Amino acid sequence: MCSILAIMSEPRWLDAAQQRDWRAFVDGSVRLTEIMDRDLKSRHGLSVSEYEILVRLSEAPERQLRMAELAENASQSRSRLSHTCSRLESKGLVKRDSCPNDKRGVYAQLTEKGFAALERAARDHVETVRTYFIDVIEPQDLEAIGRAFAMVLKRIGPTS
Repeated sequence: MCSILAIMSEPRWLDAAQQRDWRAFVDGSVRLTEIMDRDLKSRHGLSVSEYEILVRLSEAPERQLRMAELAENASQSRSRLSHTCSRLESKGLVKRDSCPNDKRGVYAQLTEKGFAALERAARDHVETVRTYFIDVIEPQDLEAIGRAFAMVLKRIGPTS
């Protein structure tokens, strides 16, 4: 019985190819995020997380979302989202209002100034994404990455 427990608790170690690919993913995604963050900050005064919030709000009906929904869509905890929205509010890019039908609910809304800032930043950001990601990956590999991460997101489930 002890040998069965030992076998059951043994990790499923990565083989050499899996380890290589995993490390390439980790290192590449960290470096890519650093580049995107640096470029957005230096050119537009926005972090990647701030930019993502502006994007999600720009795509929403009336350019507004409940904070809980925005946290889910922008892959941020509610606490982190609240701090990020405070920074965006202080820049005049986002405003928050209480929900008329739910006293506890709060909406975040993209302001006209925020939409204009997003339009400017998006032009540079898409070039960074193309240069360091899209243009270096074969189309079939890009499709595979998209499918793979759709499955990863499905396995992980909603952001808490």
